[in-house]
Amino acid sequence: MSRPVLVIGNKNYSSWSLRPWLLLRQAGVEFEEVGLLLDTPGFAAEAARHSPTGKVPVLRDGDLVVWDSLAICEYVNERWLEGRGWPAAREQRALARAAVAEMHSGFTALRTQLPMNSRRRPDAYRWDAAAQHDIDRVQALWRDLRREHGAGGDFLFGTFGIVDAMFAPVAIRFDGYGVAVDDTAAAYMQALFALPALRQWRQAAARETATVAATDALCQPH
Repeated sequence: MSRPVLVIGNKNYSSWSLRPWLLLRQAGVEFEEVGLLLDTPGFAAEAARHSPTGKVPVLRDGDLVVWDSLAICEYVNERWLEGRGWPAAREQRALARAAVAEMHSGFTALRTQLPMNSRRRPDAYRWDAAAQHDIDRVQALWRDLRREHGAGGDFLFGTFGIVDAMFAPVAIRFDGYGVAVDDTAAAYMQALFALPALRQWRQAAARETATVAATDALCQPH
């Protein structure tokens, strides 16, 4: 039986690609990877060959095509993880899904003003009050989940799952932009960064040479 295929963007920039990639890789699911270069003349046509939306990521499993990061994660959870991507307890599953939904549809200022750039290092660039509000909310959410549900391990609900894959790009953003974080966030970020799969992603991102000009421009002091 052929392995599934995950089509992703640049590892340095594509936060949405990282989420299902990390879940698959950390779980040990074997898959083929197809990488497309974002912000290039041929991206739209190439992406349209794989995805009905013309965006990445997209997962192909046989004849099935699944687009959108969260939908892919849900499929991976059912297809290969036997439900382990979510907490076992019903109440915790509900909270984990609420946190994922908030990440998936919210934090617009954070995502816009601190776009993912894994190669980035902190400088004088700063963000506005709306982005700081998002940053504060993320840390409050992490504190609450770790305090109430994280006793079984180092992640938001103890063991690594979909909710952690969804927030992994935020940890990379906080690290690269030099966001001041509390002790809970710092420990959680280090747990994410210690994951073998996330280390592999970040190492590959560091080797990439392709650029997205608008994102890289934010690396300059303002």
